[in-house]
Amino acid sequence: MNWNIACIQMDIAFGKPETNYTAAEQLIEQAVQSKPDVLVLPELWTTGYDLTRLEEIADVEAKETISFLQKIAKKHHVHLVGGSIAQKTKDGIYNTMLMINNKGEFIKDYDKLHLFQLMDEHHFLQPGERDGLFTFDDKLCAGFICYDIRFPEWLRAHTTKGAEVLFVSAEWPKPRLDHWRALLISRAIENQAYVVAVNRTGSDPNNVFAGHSLIIDPWGEIINEAGEGVEILTGTIDFTKVHEVRNKIPVFADRRPEFY
Repeated sequence: MNWNIACIQMDIAFGKPETNYTAAEQLIEQAVQSKPDVLVLPELWTTGYDLTRLEEIADVEAKETISFLQKIAKKHHVHLVGGSIAQKTKDGIYNTMLMINNKGEFIKDYDKLHLFQLMDEHHFLQPGERDGLFTFDDKLCAGFICYDIRFPEWLRAHTTKGAEVLFVSAEWPKPRLDHWRALLISRAIENQAYVVAVNRTGSDPNNVFAGHSLIIDPWGEIINEAGEGVEILTGTIDFTKVHEVRNKIPVFADRRPEFY
């Protein structure tokens, strides 16, 4: 089985959800012309890092965004890794990734497990407590958000359960672009999995973001990479390659977890 992937590398209007819904919809309408099986959006794409105003602008129980994504999924018969949004709940505000299948059904949400202190997330957001595993077309995938990729044990916890594609949504700053690329390539190689990583572009009052969304195969080879601007990045992933790589170098069979 192959999947055609489309990554929406977009600029994000700081603290302006309605502007961002409109921008995302316009880019998605362009992206579906390539007939993707899966569309992927970046981190906090509805609000950006306007953390001090999240009480006012976060999506309550993610209802507006889920409805928005469901309409797109049904209209274009496309799976959506709906990036992440600020979701307001009775327990606080979470950085939440949303997965919608190509029938418009809500499949899974994943709350960012590792909060990034350098950008003050721990002051405004609650940490997640659940895994990011989900399935599209009976293929096991996993979702992660930005800082999560610095924790290889967290991604490995998903691939040991069989995940073959690792989706990452991010707002990764430009000064650490080299880290972004090196970490993602490493996560693909060590997990013998596809990595589909979508970063934002542009800037906010405190940061300039790197862009450079990536689609990487299980050998760590880059299938396609975006530049720094607004872009729709596309690529095809072939699930047979995951099995070929895992059979050739049997990392999972050779693990000795009793020692670590």
